[in-house]
Amino acid sequence: MSKSVAAHTLGCKVNQHETESLLEMFRRRGYEVVDFDSPASVYIINTCTVTHLGDRKSRQVIRQAAKRNPEAKVVVTGCYAQRAPEEIAGIPGVSLILGNRGRDQLVDLVEGISGGDSGKEDALTPGPRRVVSDISRCREFEELPFALERGRTRAMVKVQEGCSQFCSYCIVPYTRGPVRSRREEEIIREIAALVENGYREVVLTGIHTSAYGQDRIVDGKREADLATLVEDILLQVPDLPRLRISSVEPVEVPDAIPDLMNRHPTFCRHLHLPLQSGDDRVLKMMRRPYTSSQYAAVVEGLRRRVEGLAVTADIMVGFPGETDQNFENSYRLVRDLGLSDLHVFKYSPRPGTPAAALSDQVPPPVKEERSKALLELAGRLRRDFARGFLGTTRGVLIEQQVPGKKQRPTGGSGTAVWEGYTDNYLRVAVEVPGGEDARGRLARVKLTGLGWDMVLGEII
Repeated sequence: MSKSVAAHTLGCKVNQHETESLLEMFRRRGYEVVDFDSPASVYIINTCTVTHLGDRKSRQVIRQAAKRNPEAKVVVTGCYAQRAPEEIAGIPGVSLILGNRGRDQLVDLVEGISGGDSGKEDALTPGPRRVVSDISRCREFEELPFALERGRTRAMVKVQEGCSQFCSYCIVPYTRGPVRSRREEEIIREIAALVENGYREVVLTGIHTSAYGQDRIVDGKREADLATLVEDILLQVPDLPRLRISSVEPVEVPDAIPDLMNRHPTFCRHLHLPLQSGDDRVLKMMRRPYTSSQYAAVVEGLRRRVEGLAVTADIMVGFPGETDQNFENSYRLVRDLGLSDLHVFKYSPRPGTPAAALSDQVPPPVKEERSKALLELAGRLRRDFARGFLGTTRGVLIEQQVPGKKQRPTGGSGTAVWEGYTDNYLRVAVEVPGGEDARGRLARVKLTGLGWDMVLGEII
């Protein structure tokens, strides 16, 4: 079989970004990138371990790859590989287990393996080869090549790695290590190249994005923070149509961020502020560094300063000891704040975290019921937020065509329905003449109505 590589990603957007970088490394060494469900000589599974479901899905995908081509080199990397290499070593067919450090050497490591479950050739370490070092000792950001593919509209750019917050439920600091910030010149070089290759929006992402610069202290002062990075990008890459930032800790939003949004139309009016719980007792047990009233004050203060700002949040249900009243406090806070959208997660015990050892674990059916209630609330919040912009005209970055007639705004013939997002993250469907490729177009759109999961609009 010719040199070919396929990859499957589980988990977060950072994992997705890193997988693209790993594939780019193989491209540069002459490998053909193929779909994961196709025969390949190398399979990469970039794993997640944030929940037990992530572990289980990772194992399933590993087995699928090994079964698809028993002669392939099966590489398992990512957070599950970092946390539990011995568990993965017990899965037949795995060739290499690589943690979250040393991934810049992946191609060399793969080509040093003779094939299949080749680690058995090593008498000292039976089973697959394991390259998993102590991530807590890592102090430098690992630069990986970035992929440039024409025809794409949005790209993620990783600006930092690691987290030093150690919330009681979270395994991430143990699998990603401490905060490491990427050099600004490398970030700007990547963004400039993305713009040159036709990307229309860049999303700054990381494991703890708002911690950017925390590890760079000069003469007792922080050398940079997320706001200075954003401003430098806006000034040094003036052709960038849109810049967005991913999750930002609520008590770490730099004070300059609202001013930058008001001064630069390029900078999207959307902040994702993880809440996790709206109950002070639960927040304290989670080791979150704020109270519910402090979170509310941050949201309300940002909205006063930035017109039309979208504020989305993560929220967890079923943390150990969460009572009905604790959940009701969370529900009420989210409802009263009128957040723009929610990502709802059910608590999953992670071995080695303090919360996993807590008594009074919440039964799965209760978690499911609470999750369902918040998801229904999230749907109402999305519609309420969108309703406030009907009749206005906003920029929409058109990204992809909607399959079939699912979201046809007017049902006109000879047209296709495309979807995209406003800067404040409203998902919008618009009609475009059938033969026109609208991908990447930044259009002025009048918002005219509400569909079942999108805002409907007309291109001006």
